[in-house]
Amino acid sequence: MNKEKDITGIILAGGKSSRMGREKGLILLQNKPFIQHIIDVVQPLVTELIIVSSNPDYDTFNIKRIEDIVPESGPIAGIHAGLLHSKTKNNLIVSCDVPLINTGVLQQLLEYRTKNYDIVQFESKGKTIPLIALYKKQCAEKCFELLKNGERRLRKLVLAMRTKTITVSEKEEALVINLNTIEDLKTITDAIDY
Repeated sequence: MNKEKDITGIILAGGKSSRMGREKGLILLQNKPFIQHIIDVVQPLVTELIIVSSNPDYDTFNIKRIEDIVPESGPIAGIHAGLLHSKTKNNLIVSCDVPLINTGVLQQLLEYRTKNYDIVQFESKGKTIPLIALYKKQCAEKCFELLKNGERRLRKLVLAMRTKTITVSEKEEALVINLNTIEDLKTITDAIDY
């Protein structure tokens, strides 16, 4: 892990995975769990890694695992818990269902870490991707405020903060796709040349 950079990596693995039908982070892609793909690309960029999940199966990865402080409240709750446990101002947040992401793509977010933004997120094909993003620790306060008011839409957090959006290049679009269904997984698996 990179000791010069004061950045925490937060992997969100607390979703219900209802469309996939099983725990997404533990699904194998090229004989490696999704979450291991994420760990491998995030680790070189950060000083510490945290997994946010209530599933003890993730303990086998030997990374600090924490649970949502406000349970059953979606990704805002995962971000909130991760940021509260983080010891750094900058936090690289990645959901566990983007196993094709690479270090080079994530590095683009970190280029903005000294700028005056609370959140730096990607956009692909006109859709923002707030679950592959750089979050400042101070976003935890807004997360809690939204959760307290019963708000679970991540869009509300992004709109409430100073947010920078970076459009991914055409060749990087496939790398930021999140896999939600068995069909998504099959499409990606068929496309990858073993």
